[in-house]
Amino acid sequence: MTTGTTKRSVMIAGHRTSVSLETPFWEALREIAAAREQSVQVLIGEVDEARGAQNLSSAIRVFVLASVRERRQSR
Repeated sequence: MTTGTTKRSVMIAGHRTSVSLETPFWEALREIAAAREQSVQVLIGEVDEARGAQNLSSAIRVFVLASVRERRQSR
């Protein structure tokens, strides 16, 4: 599986920052945001608030993984 990393600029807590994620993580993040009826930017803001000292890109990957596992367990 070959997936590139894409850097995107997002506004979080009133300031711009860039986030680099592999394509499958961006896709999963869009799906999660759509299921919650919120924007990807708002969802990233929520992850940012909860991440503590963890790198934002890493925190997003962990969030996506946890969401996928949660969805699988609820089936």
